[in-house]
Amino acid sequence: MSLVKKLHLAAKHHLKERKSLLALKLAAELLFVDCGMKPSYLYDLNTADVSQIQGYLKELLQMGFIQGPLHVLNMASTVLIINVSNSIPYLRLLLHSENLHVIDVSAHLKQPKLFTHKQLCQIRSQLSEILTYLKPCQGTEPGTVSVVNIPCLEWNLCTIFGLLLQYPAAYWFDTTESCENCLPFTPLKHFTVQTSCPTVGLKSVQVYSFTVPESVYQSMQTPLQVWSKDLWQMFHRQGHFTDLEIITETVTLPAVAL
Repeated sequence: MSLVKKLHLAAKHHLKERKSLLALKLAAELLFVDCGMKPSYLYDLNTADVSQIQGYLKELLQMGFIQGPLHVLNMASTVLIINVSNSIPYLRLLLHSENLHVIDVSAHLKQPKLFTHKQLCQIRSQLSEILTYLKPCQGTEPGTVSVVNIPCLEWNLCTIFGLLLQYPAAYWFDTTESCENCLPFTPLKHFTVQTSCPTVGLKSVQVYSFTVPESVYQSMQTPLQVWSKDLWQMFHRQGHFTDLEIITETVTLPAVAL
């Protein structure tokens, strides 16, 4: 049986995903995480629960498609699939360096603005707590798929997910004020990263998509350059993906969901 067929059947069996293209895109994005190109993947394909996702990952490990170990991080019923070997050093870097960039997009603001160092204390504390939860997973064997449940109902998950997905900057908004933001009709630099994955037979897979408001874009030049340089360096160290492309365009949207 071909690898493509095996991947489709695994997604269909565990995740009830019947569309072959979506199954292959999911597999490619997980391979992107597994080979160290990205610390985690936000699972939003369908309504599969944690045990179904765990079973799916175990099958990918058994067939040798991924090397692992990958771990399921469950935060407020939202699942991230984590490469712990990459995520732990990355979180430590965020905690002990200036590479933590958060953009305040609260609804009351006229335009987005970067957090000051003083405002980052609470977010650093939350990242430290995530690191504490992940550390026990660090020594697990390659074939293991553990589940980590983090109770974080009062956290701004938009910010935490943005950082865990290794975006150059993450969005934050005051959840006590409103769940709205000031991004509608605000000019945004939209970054997408596309690549080919011959391993699963896909010519185009989108592995990153994020925006940076033009009002803070100049201040973000250095972290964006560092992020791009790191991505290219990791790309040249792996053999599953080809034709990496970083695309930038300016967009203005009537509504922006975070």
